[in-house]
Amino acid sequence: MALFRPAILVISDTAASDPSTDKAIPTLREVFSVEGAGKWTEPLTAIVSDDVIEIQRAIRSWTDVEDESSNGGIVNLVITTGGTGFARRDFTPEAISPLLHRHAPGIVHGMLSASFEVTPFAMMSRPVAGVRNKSIIITLPGSPKGAKENLLAILKLLPHACSQAAGEDSRTAHLGGVKKLEKDAGVGSGTEKHNHDHSHHHDHGHTSGHGHKVPKAHTTPSERPQLQSNDPRLGASQRYRSSPYPMLSVSDAVSVILQTTPSPTVEVRDLSPDLVGYVVAEDIHAKEAVPAYRASLVDGYAVIVADKTSTSKSVKGTFPVASVSHAQASSLPPPLQPGQIARITTGAPLPDNATAVVMVEDTIISSLSEDGKEEKTVEILTDELAPSENIREPGSDIAIGELMLPKGTQITPLGGEIGVLAASGTQKVSVYEKPRVGVMSTGDEVTDISHSGPLHGGMIRDSNRPSLLTLLRGWNLCAEVVDLAVARDTPHHELETKLRDAFRLHDLDIVITTGGVSMGELDLLKPTVERALGGEVHFGRVSMKPGKPTTFASVPIKDSSSGERERRLIFGLPGNPASALVTANLFLLPCIQKFVGLPNPQGLERVKVKIQGRVRCDKARIEYHRVSVALDPSDGRLVARSTGMQRSSRVGSLASANALLVLPQREGFIEEGGECEALMMGVVHGY
Repeated sequence: MALFRPAILVISDTAASDPSTDKAIPTLREVFSVEGAGKWTEPLTAIVSDDVIEIQRAIRSWTDVEDESSNGGIVNLVITTGGTGFARRDFTPEAISPLLHRHAPGIVHGMLSASFEVTPFAMMSRPVAGVRNKSIIITLPGSPKGAKENLLAILKLLPHACSQAAGEDSRTAHLGGVKKLEKDAGVGSGTEKHNHDHSHHHDHGHTSGHGHKVPKAHTTPSERPQLQSNDPRLGASQRYRSSPYPMLSVSDAVSVILQTTPSPTVEVRDLSPDLVGYVVAEDIHAKEAVPAYRASLVDGYAVIVADKTSTSKSVKGTFPVASVSHAQASSLPPPLQPGQIARITTGAPLPDNATAVVMVEDTIISSLSEDGKEEKTVEILTDELAPSENIREPGSDIAIGELMLPKGTQITPLGGEIGVLAASGTQKVSVYEKPRVGVMSTGDEVTDISHSGPLHGGMIRDSNRPSLLTLLRGWNLCAEVVDLAVARDTPHHELETKLRDAFRLHDLDIVITTGGVSMGELDLLKPTVERALGGEVHFGRVSMKPGKPTTFASVPIKDSSSGERERRLIFGLPGNPASALVTANLFLLPCIQKFVGLPNPQGLERVKVKIQGRVRCDKARIEYHRVSVALDPSDGRLVARSTGMQRSSRVGSLASANALLVLPQREGFIEEGGECEALMMGVVHGY
């Protein structure tokens, strides 16, 4: 197999002045080496400043090769890093776009989709991608971490793109169909292990070809006895045989949750990496200027340059070196006198009276000190140095009082928010408190995953609790996520005891239970909340599939410090695994988002997707169909594929799902190629 030839172009004034400061090249080299599946040669590399002409010259040197057999052949892929933001010197998109013969919006969409999973600041990036001659050109962010994340999001698809750009016959390449392309690229929907052919009809939830039909009552509520008690102590003849709770729509249920969720509480915390996930509770302004002093942008010599109105002598010539200024905090260099220069390193403070810095590249050493270790005099070779050249003025990066983070900003794990606060002198941060959340399974049949023996009788392994604990910790919105183990159905008071302990001993704000919310004699959550805990069930049914018996309640708990009763929240999620995770994403997430002070607690991100296959809708309820969403490189659209049979107890439908398809409540199907809304639970998959 012939290897593809990549090239990496770093676009940075700083790195162009001092290549040792660059971290992008080694990072991206490692990506090609470790994650490239052996399909790439060692990358060519170059560093240029933020200059349109320099950028275009470097690109053309790789892509406009007349003799493709020379110098190792054509460059199949050019990756640039840097210059894609909104800063004054960010010219990369403007430099690259005119060079492209064909644009590739799908690649851009793939990178941005992956970035949005990490931070909403992805919208501040301006990537471009496309083809010039036989080379793919893609722009990445300047941050090594961001560049790596963007490249990893598209890397597996790039060999196929490079092959086509280089002239591969498309008909031949697609002979084996999409499945073969996926296999060759090492990507796919992840549903092959379920042995589903996605060309068949996805009539999941009705008659699906899997021997499963949705349970359906054959009587109407008016035909059933109108019994009026949910007391678990009464016999079967006295209890409700259908739910007395009104059926809410999903949107109404979310509204009830947000109205019941308490307003966020402000606390002041020390600035540290532990603030990740917290939301800023007030505008934060810079307490210090960055830099705090006039600093050098380059390694070189501080000089006194006259302005254009002066008749002073040009800076060009030989000068004695009066002092040395390093980037250290111990002391400042002495003032510079006319006729002197001072050696200076990048970031070091300028001596008083200095007006510019000449780069070391524009000088030569004329004579050495007596010990031969330092320069005594230095000749400056240029007379084109302007006042303030290569100087970073005080406050030029961050001015005192400048707005650093507005109220409502969430501190991400990317480090940018923490970094800017640290640089500007912030030591204490007002944020909204995160809730403390616990997860509990219910049921005599539930067996912890630590059980090593065989299952017998009606035992089932508890997959809900570890799944929900993982989901909550992944959101990074909770101060603590507590494992509350399993509450048994017998004796009846165990659920009550465990709920009281959760709120009083663990001081939890929210408790999530799974199971015990339907109409069986051992479905105890609702009666326990209403009868034993004096709480209120705000809703007990939602018109959705899966997750109809989802329950939301609140209970009054006496605060240990104030002695006053506070409302604590309970989410009673269904016991079926798919139902539990779907309802957690739909109902629990917006609750916690409001709890932590996010301005618009809307839950999962909504996107439009194209359907692969044929998916049946339900005329009775909105259905949240588990799908794998990927980016189609042919048209840049997001494509959704079913993860198979959608029975709410089927754990396998979750394993490869990264989104929930929102199927409208109606008769019929969404046909192949149709458009539908999806809620993104995770990063977009490879196609």
